[in-house]
Amino acid sequence: MTFLKKRNDIAFILHASLAAFGTYFCMYAFRKPFTVGTFEDLTFLGVDYKILLVISQVLGYALSKFLGIKFISELKSSKRLFYLFVLILMAEAALVFFAVVPKPYNILLLFFNGLPLGMIWGIVFSFLEGRRFTDILGVVLSSSFIVSSGVVKSVGLFVMNYWGIDEFLMPAITGLLFILPLLLFGWWLGKVPPPTEEDKQMRVERIPMTKSDRKHLVKQYFFALFILVFFYTLLTAVRDFRDNFARELWDSVGFKGDVSVYSTSEISIAVVVLVIIGLVFYIKNNLKALFTYHLLLILGTVVLALSTLLFQLKLLNPFIWMVSTGFGLYICYVPFNCLFFDRFIAAFRIRGNSGFLIYIADAFGYAGSILVLLYKNFGQASLSWLNFFIYGTYIVAVIGTLITVVSYFHLKKKHSVMNFENNLIHGTKN
Repeated sequence: MTFLKKRNDIAFILHASLAAFGTYFCMYAFRKPFTVGTFEDLTFLGVDYKILLVISQVLGYALSKFLGIKFISELKSSKRLFYLFVLILMAEAALVFFAVVPKPYNILLLFFNGLPLGMIWGIVFSFLEGRRFTDILGVVLSSSFIVSSGVVKSVGLFVMNYWGIDEFLMPAITGLLFILPLLLFGWWLGKVPPPTEEDKQMRVERIPMTKSDRKHLVKQYFFALFILVFFYTLLTAVRDFRDNFARELWDSVGFKGDVSVYSTSEISIAVVVLVIIGLVFYIKNNLKALFTYHLLLILGTVVLALSTLLFQLKLLNPFIWMVSTGFGLYICYVPFNCLFFDRFIAAFRIRGNSGFLIYIADAFGYAGSILVLLYKNFGQASLSWLNFFIYGTYIVAVIGTLITVVSYFHLKKKHSVMNFENNLIHGTKN
């Protein structure tokens, strides 16, 4: 019986993780390929054209996250696949129009591309949360956007360099290459069975939330959510900057024209992050797992600051530095995207779902990303992409470390109070 159970568990993990990985991996083909274009010598209203394109898409993505606070938290399981496929087709349609609508009006099309794509993460993760294996499933899912970001850039650059496609049509062509795989992986994801009773016992049953549920949760944990979301906002802004301007950063450190560097660097990051965060699965106590994620946040901020310092002192070669900063950012970023809040809900026995908290964090995170891009263009136009990124890593490292320490002690105290009150209530009843 034990052998059969283990075999079924392994089969479930492989099914759910591969289906989720494939679905979200393919989604990035509709979101990130345009960033490998440089759009050189193009401006509008005195602003660099690529910055405007990035801001337009991120605005749509950020708005989607704010809408998702309600939409994802209330999403019923029966509607997941329908919304997934419709939203992807909307995103591809926007890329097609981006190629045919004349400049500068096509800038607006990337807003309509980002708007549906911002919902995809919440839909995909809703198939995985609240399970005994969510840590493993979440890590595999999160590794998909680390790997896919680099891979789809390589595909986009290949489409331009070897097929002769210009940088305006390239995003739509790249998306078309991934439509059929996405439909297949999405259909397979829809076959993932619902959480078992054992899952619900260990991780709390995940249910759609009402407006009252959402208000109560925010009010009860406002301070912790406020500081953690602030950290995540800075983290998202710098991670997004590194992702959207990866070509400019790699070019500036000596890898101009290298198609493979985007994939090889991100795959190595994904593997290391996958292994480290995946080990948290073995921590069954939800509170201990939550605090372990705090330690990983500290690890990320330390690596971020130390590797940048060594790079500036010319003690670290550029490739290792770019990989190290990617690791530092993603070892912090990945837990916030799913696992941190999944364990948070389980540790404090909260009725609801982690999608609500993830979308609060993401909404402000992408809003922060937009502000950083505007600041770069209007406040630090003379500063190189490389130096701007370097300063960003130090800011995230210092503020992130302080917030993580404060969060650790605050949540530890809050959990102790909650246990005391529960014991008091049960003791009175007895």
